[in-house]
Amino acid sequence: MMLSGKRIGFGLTGSHCTLEEVIPVINALKDEGAEVIPFVSFTVQTTETKFGTPNHWLNSIEKAAGCEAVDSMPKAEPYGPKTPLDAMLIAPMTGNSMSKFANAQTDSPVLMAAKATLRNSAPVVLAISTNDALGLNAQNLATLLQMHHVYFVPLGQDNPYKKPTSLVARMEDIPSTIEAALRGRQYQPLFIEKFND
Repeated sequence: MMLSGKRIGFGLTGSHCTLEEVIPVINALKDEGAEVIPFVSFTVQTTETKFGTPNHWLNSIEKAAGCEAVDSMPKAEPYGPKTPLDAMLIAPMTGNSMSKFANAQTDSPVLMAAKATLRNSAPVVLAISTNDALGLNAQNLATLLQMHHVYFVPLGQDNPYKKPTSLVARMEDIPSTIEAALRGRQYQPLFIEKFND
């Protein structure tokens, strides 16, 4: 198992339409031998949408991980100095969180864990899901693409004609991307075709 013995942080932010797709990845990582610790943004904890209630998502996340989600800044902070992660994944990563991360704003448990992981020179893996990655957020994407210890799950335009600035990661590539990141490499190809009619 390629991730055997690795402690992986799994941060989930408020791209609610993507949560159902990424929660099974928790099981995929566990099947590869990883210990998975979920971190949830305040948006995931508090926002009800047509995709589900906060309680539904929190229960689903915790059931998949087999442990309680880290849901506050004080709970997330020890994952730097005291209980370091081998890698931190953010999936899905919204444009809002991408903007904050690129500009060193740490205002959620997910971003606190990412900052703590970078502090330890360990990899942070981003699985983007945002409508403005090629719009106002393009400069933040460029900043993160050149940041040391930051890696991306392969991503592409999901609907270039109706949403030309949108980028979404290929979530099934998360385990392979983490494995490559742990070896200091970006999983390739980075930019892929992800067009859905």
